[in-house]
This record gives sequence, C-alpha cells and structure tokens, in this order.
Amino acid sequence: MKTIGITGGVGAGKSTVLNYMESHLEACVLEADKIGHLVMEPDGPCYDEIIGLFGKDVIKNDKTIDRKRVSDVVFSNGEMLARLNGIIHPAVKKYIRRRLEEERDHGRQLAVVEAALLLEDHYEEFCDEIWYVHTDADIRIQRLMTSRGYTREKAESIIRNQATEVFFRSHADYVVENNGDLSVTYEQIEEGIKRNETL
Repeated sequence: MKTIGITGGVGAGKSTVLNYMESHLEACVLEADKIGHLVMEPDGPCYDEIIGLFGKDVIKNDKTIDRKRVSDVVFSNGEMLARLNGIIHPAVKKYIRRRLEEERDHGRQLAVVEAALLLEDHYEEFCDEIWYVHTDADIRIQRLMTSRGYTREKAESIIRNQATEVFFRSHADYVVENNGDLSVTYEQIEEGIKRNETL
C-alpha cells in the first residue's frame, strides 16, 4: 500500500484533493483534524486527560467536551495549547497508524493522510511521499473570506502565522497546484499517482 501525506496552508483546498483521491482513486482518506475530534469523544483515549487539564467546566450536558470553550482557553494561552497538543497529537498519530495497518491488511492500494502540522509532527515517518497543495495567497484569502466569513485582515494573519512556501516546497516530494481550474488540479493528482507507479 502506498501512503501519501497531504499538506498545505489554510485555504489551499486540500479537501478538494482528498475528495478526488477518495472518489476516483479508491484511496482511504484519514484527516488528522477529524480524528482529533474522535479522540476527544467520551469513549476516546484523550477524554479524561483533557478534562483533567481544563476542568469539568468544559463538559457539555451531553457529556461531550465543549471544543469552543477549550479553543477559547488555548487561543490566548500558549502553555495550555502546548499541553493540549501533547495529549491529542500522539493519540491522533496512534489512531492513524492503526488504521493504516488495517487498510493494508484488507488489501487497500492507496491511503492518504492529511494534517495541518504534517511536517512539523513528522508524519513522514509513516508516509511514503509528501504532497504539497499550493494555492496563490490571494486565492486562499478570497476562499477564507467566502467560505468562513473571515475578514481580509484575519485571513492574512492566519496565513502569515503558518509555515512558509519555502518550507512546504523544501519538504515536499510533489506539488499539486490548486488555483481554481479543477481539471488542472485533477490532472496533476493523476500524474502524481502515475509518477508513483514508475518510481
């Protein structure tokens, strides 16, 4: 089984790439952000530890963790954010590794792992290749303003605080341009897979 790690800045359209790979290439898609929510569920491995860190105030009536309340705390508290990440990130990686093993055992040919901090958290340890989804900053800002209702200032600030273009490109094995023409994006995904087959 080939495992491809997908990374890129906010608003780059990584989900477009993931959706295509899942629907057209029969890839198993694992998104770290969604798995991060799973591991915080009442029966998840991080539930008790997060309540221990933030207190019972973060438990909602349905026993789930109030992620909004947690994010409000860590937004202005770097130490709490680091501690939260120290609980969630290892659990997410463990979950992904287990799922990859299961998919491999079931004969899956292709798996795709997407994580915001794919490179910083060293997902290359279990990815055969890293793909960077690149989109021009202006387009990313427009997407964030349209899809998430951000102001231009907020979108620019978020992009500024993420890893640089140079960082992404220097760590990627392959780049997919996603500037709006989907046929070009899909063509590059197909080329990336074919290129894989000949490596």
